[in-house]
Amino acid sequence: MITVSHYLVLAAVLFSLSVAGIFINRKNVILLLMCIELMLLAVNFNFIAFSRMLDDTLGQVFVFFILTVAAAEAAIGLAILVVLFRTRQSVNVEELDSLKG
Repeated sequence: MITVSHYLVLAAVLFSLSVAGIFINRKNVILLLMCIELMLLAVNFNFIAFSRMLDDTLGQVFVFFILTVAAAEAAIGLAILVVLFRTRQSVNVEELDSLKG
């Protein structure tokens, strides 16, 4: 039987992979956004696991709002990346340090 500890271990593995991905890869913006999404997914696993353990739907409501914010973040982030790629011809983080308004 799958217990809450299994979900928590899975969430910890996902969260640590995303933190490692952020620290190891600081060059590609798309991978950084994917690592942030993976972090949010790990947090959602924790909310769902504790929501099921406590028989409370409040954790699932929080997951709904987190997914909404994550979808908006992904859409806005990708739109910004498309504009940056059109102007700079690259999505390299090191080349984006001199942004001008």
